[in-house]
Amino acid sequence: MRSVRARAAIGATLVVALALVGAGLAVLMVLRANLIDQAGLEAEVAAREVAGQLALDVPYASLDLGDEDLHPVQVTDGEGRVVAVSEDLEAVTGTATPQVTPVPPAPVASPGDDDDDDGGDDDDGGVDPARGKVSTDDPGFSNGTATIDGETADYRFARVEGTTSDGVTLTVHAGAPLATEQEAVGTVRGAMLTGLPVLLAVVAGVTWLVTRRALRPVEGIRRELAAITASEDLRRRVPEPDSRDEIARLARTTNETLTVLEASVERQRRFVADASHELRSPIASLRTQLEVGAAHPDLLDVPGAVADTVRLQGLAADLLLLARLDAGERPGRTAVDLGALVREEVSQRAGGRIPVEVSVADGALGVTGSRGQLARVIGNLLDNAERHAESAVAVAVTRDRADVLVEVTDDGAGVPADERERIFERFVRLDDARSRDDGGAGLGLAIARDVAGRHGGTLDVGRAPQGGARFTLRLPAPAEGRAGG
Repeated sequence: MRSVRARAAIGATLVVALALVGAGLAVLMVLRANLIDQAGLEAEVAAREVAGQLALDVPYASLDLGDEDLHPVQVTDGEGRVVAVSEDLEAVTGTATPQVTPVPPAPVASPGDDDDDDGGDDDDGGVDPARGKVSTDDPGFSNGTATIDGETADYRFARVEGTTSDGVTLTVHAGAPLATEQEAVGTVRGAMLTGLPVLLAVVAGVTWLVTRRALRPVEGIRRELAAITASEDLRRRVPEPDSRDEIARLARTTNETLTVLEASVERQRRFVADASHELRSPIASLRTQLEVGAAHPDLLDVPGAVADTVRLQGLAADLLLLARLDAGERPGRTAVDLGALVREEVSQRAGGRIPVEVSVADGALGVTGSRGQLARVIGNLLDNAERHAESAVAVAVTRDRADVLVEVTDDGAGVPADERERIFERFVRLDDARSRDDGGAGLGLAIARDVAGRHGGTLDVGRAPQGGARFTLRLPAPAEGRAGG
């Protein structure tokens, strides 16, 4: 039962078995009912023939009761006494009276006799007596047995009433054998019982083979995944069948997952390598300065050590933030006023190399998210602009329908069009000739775009009117802010 093929075969076999058993029972019931109705019709015809003779005042001893083997007959009067019976009928059940010995009838005057002894006519003037009749009501039916010449068999009995011309009502029970019904039902039942196991075996075998063929690609996918897991080679892919069914879609999805996983692992490896490389320089520089200071206190470069420590601290903070973002950390759901946040970040840079011009539009400029992460985005954009600007840096906060925009521009060299996506990659610095101290670690823009995306926004770069770079941060405003704007 641990195999899908076994469960499918057993399930299909059980369903077919239940369906065939139900259909077989229905067929047997319909067949039996039809044959019993046919036997009842034969018994009714035989009973009405005898009742017709009684209606014509045929004497009991002269009744033509037909073939008693096919249609045993029993005639009873109103008091339940048997007045006529088939010649060889020895015992009967299923009729009102199990008696089979006729009772001699009481003497009845002939319809044409006078009550006088003079042989004359009655006062009726020679009018014919009333004629008898056969009941037109639906006959009653019952099942029973009859013993004829020592042999007992099952019969379907019909009950019909007949009235003589004297007004005497008699009941005729005539039977029809049920042997045909029993034989037919037994034959059909035997055929079903014989064929059912064979048919179920065929269904189980076909289901097993079809399921095995259908699941063969799944086994290939499983083996390849096991080999990929054992070899840790994420460049390999599982085989994709040519069909367009669910298994083919599973194989394609698996390969897509492997592609994403390979890219993620490769990105993680590059991240670890680049982080190790970036950390090595400030740590080595700081260690060197400390060792020199320990040996020659008068040569200790305290400002340089502090600068290396600050750079190391900032790099560690960036790496920690990237690790949290890669782990799927979700931003908060607090309201943040971008105008106030921009003014706060700019105020912290007062007295910097290049003054920052701030422009904040009127109206609602609030968004929903993490204040700390959004402050990091704006701070990184301002740091990048100040690093590359010649003499001017400007930041503007505006409203664009359902979004809030933050644009940071500078008058530096700008970003070439073919490099505008690459600069958002981690540890990427376009000016390789610059020193690491001047160029940073190459994580600021990568963090900014990642945070913007996790807040449902975007971060793009273009050309500023003064010739430098223009970074545009677009964040969605909350629903109430949209309605109010």
